[in-house]
Amino acid sequence: MPFSCEKNLPELVAPAGSWEAARAAVENGADAVYFGLKSGLNARARAENFHEEELAELMTFLRRRGVRGYLALNTLVFSRELESLEAVARRAVSAGVDAVIVQDIGAARLLHHLCPALPLHASTQMTLSDAECIKATEGDSPIFSAKKSGQSPDQSLGIRRVVLPRELSIAEIAQIHRETPIELEVFVHGALCISYSGQCLASLALGGRSGNRGQCAQACRLPYDLASCEVGCQPALRKPSPRPSPGGRGRIAYPLSPRDLAAYDRLPELIAAGVSALKIEGRLKEPEYVALVTRRYRELLDALAAGKEASLAPREVEELEVAFSRGFCHGWLDGPNPHALVGGDSPGKRGSHLGMVRQVRGGHVVVELAAPVRRGTGVVFSGGEQGGRVFEVFQQGRSVEEEVTTGLVELTFGRDQLDLRKIQPGQEIRKTDDPQLLRSLRHTYSGKKPLRRVPLRITAFAAAGQKLTLDARADSGAACRIQSEEMLVEAEKHPLTEEVLCQQLGRLGGSVYVLDRLEATITGQPMVPLSVLGRLRRQMIEALDASLESLPPRELAPAPVLDALRRQVAESPPSPAPKILVLCRTLQQLRAALDARADAVIADFLEPGDLSPALHSARSEEIPLYWATCRIHSTEEQRRWRDWLELGIDGVLARNLAAIAYFSGRVSSLIADFSLNAVNELTINWLLEQGTDRVTTAYDLKSKTLEDLLDRTPPGRLEIIVHGRVPMFHTAHCLFCAAFSEGSRREDCGRPCRRRILRLKDRKGVAHPVLTDAACRNTVFQGRPFSTVKNIPALFRRGVKHFRIELLDESPEETVRLVNKV
Repeated sequence: MPFSCEKNLPELVAPAGSWEAARAAVENGADAVYFGLKSGLNARARAENFHEEELAELMTFLRRRGVRGYLALNTLVFSRELESLEAVARRAVSAGVDAVIVQDIGAARLLHHLCPALPLHASTQMTLSDAECIKATEGDSPIFSAKKSGQSPDQSLGIRRVVLPRELSIAEIAQIHRETPIELEVFVHGALCISYSGQCLASLALGGRSGNRGQCAQACRLPYDLASCEVGCQPALRKPSPRPSPGGRGRIAYPLSPRDLAAYDRLPELIAAGVSALKIEGRLKEPEYVALVTRRYRELLDALAAGKEASLAPREVEELEVAFSRGFCHGWLDGPNPHALVGGDSPGKRGSHLGMVRQVRGGHVVVELAAPVRRGTGVVFSGGEQGGRVFEVFQQGRSVEEEVTTGLVELTFGRDQLDLRKIQPGQEIRKTDDPQLLRSLRHTYSGKKPLRRVPLRITAFAAAGQKLTLDARADSGAACRIQSEEMLVEAEKHPLTEEVLCQQLGRLGGSVYVLDRLEATITGQPMVPLSVLGRLRRQMIEALDASLESLPPRELAPAPVLDALRRQVAESPPSPAPKILVLCRTLQQLRAALDARADAVIADFLEPGDLSPALHSARSEEIPLYWATCRIHSTEEQRRWRDWLELGIDGVLARNLAAIAYFSGRVSSLIADFSLNAVNELTINWLLEQGTDRVTTAYDLKSKTLEDLLDRTPPGRLEIIVHGRVPMFHTAHCLFCAAFSEGSRREDCGRPCRRRILRLKDRKGVAHPVLTDAACRNTVFQGRPFSTVKNIPALFRRGVKHFRIELLDESPEETVRLVNKV
């Protein structure tokens, strides 16, 4: 399979969680791979990953194969880790990594100043959901005027490519492409997160393991029961029932567990939308999975490049499902469809449809096949989730060793593998493993000879009385000039021909090269011994490989750059007492907080119409009122921002970069919220330089890491949440619509969120409230509130002046008690 260098095609980016996976990706057609290090700071800490000492070897391997390598340093970085981040980055640059993937704003700033020539890719964890958020990282958004005095001259984070959130439709991706020239990378295959990446706090809240630190515990894959009622009633648990729900569906046992993304039939639309790179998820997956998925998408892209129809045969789709699938869907690429996104019946691998059980008799399971089966096939029975490996296949009373494709078969299983009493006629059986397929996939990357070769073009010059000269250039960038040691002599019998040159120089054997084209200029009738051509061929291969080793390194800033970036911004004026801000989600809560004499109130209302009476109440008490933006920016919400300004709000709680860019200099006070994931001084300094007055610390900071941060940043410019419920899941998947409507979006769902209260009850019996925002996104809050109010005196002595109480469904009376308690 030749190396593809079509410039009009998106780059195919494959996961490399191990050496085997990297080889699988390379041999099966990846244009680039992304990988993490064992030393940490990558979002897949549980993958095998690579030692730092292996970076140079890995990059040499990739360069020789014409494949780019992207290092994932895509977690939040605590203050004490910045020095090690700089050291890792220096090593990565020296090893020649082609780009670094980052989540943390401070990390991006550090790497950009360390090596401005190093391309940085914004991880999907950075939640850059539209063009305005992207432009804010560049420091040149049209809503981001050059209005700030004392601003650092270089506000750009150095982002060259953005890995877009999975929640965007193809139409929205195309809109971003029209509005910004930055490269766009889109996931096309693999697992989906129910939460916006970078905004999921479920693992942290439930188990102390942060997804923003590469330790996701997959709380979304756990079972939850729906507890619901009409507004004004006490939610009751929806009991399991065979009857369909109001939305036309049966019981949803796993309401937060999405199917897997498979966009193999959406590639033409994505290319037309302007996507620069197509990404395959799966650094935790097996190398066989990487090999198969990469191969299928490579074949589709090459077919499109050749002007051919690009589609997969049913058997090829089945193989993808067997490799790994929770059931395939298009995610959000076609727009929101909660019924297609979440199957709800199982969180694990489902494989492909194999057939239906007809009966169970004498230790045999009789199955009507819909797909091939053979001895050793792994299967699972839907419903009870029993599974095992087929021990023997019978058809028409005869044991069959070869593959059976259709008809009735009797399957037997190993002793004690299955409880056959639980298998019923009409039950679906699914194929989850195919040993023959896995063996064929392993052969693609485990052999000594490379399967995928790099095209090589050679220009030859030969003339009697001169040295034979070969100029060689490969698609990987390798290039060399080789000359014979001796002058060529005039041939007596067998002069050199272009055919002989092609034949001899094309014998590239076990090298990574394949002769693509040879152009020869032969003057006269020179003679070249075959032994000379063989020697020149070997020298050419060595010189091509060596040429990649001698590429000029990117220039690094003198060490260290961290101290210069740690410059502290000005401290805020002193305060005689802590300032208490109360975030309210209803007008009644807000008025109660005003009665309790909160220092400021924040309106986080579902109904924007409640803002005007809230402002009237706040002004009558002479207490500042802030308006909270949505966490995910959208053009629709931004249209309302001008109205807020005209109403005269005192300040804004900005939850995304576009909001900071827009409101900076337009309101008297601007607070960056926890959703900006500020955990180190570089991030905080950058956010303050964008015009914010304070930065809310991220939930990932605990006592020790918070203490470290307070030592390195002006404490008076921080705001700390001291009471509330952790917003565990923030999702574009509407749980209300999925459970209570046959529609799929705001226009046709009937808005059940306006009529119903919803909670998700976990295995421990804790009910987690679900709220919707103005853009129909859902937030699942932790069932039990946390409180660190007791820490306020100590934090105030450290210089922290602003503390926030976040309300959810508290009554006005509870609101007053909470504020007075502080």
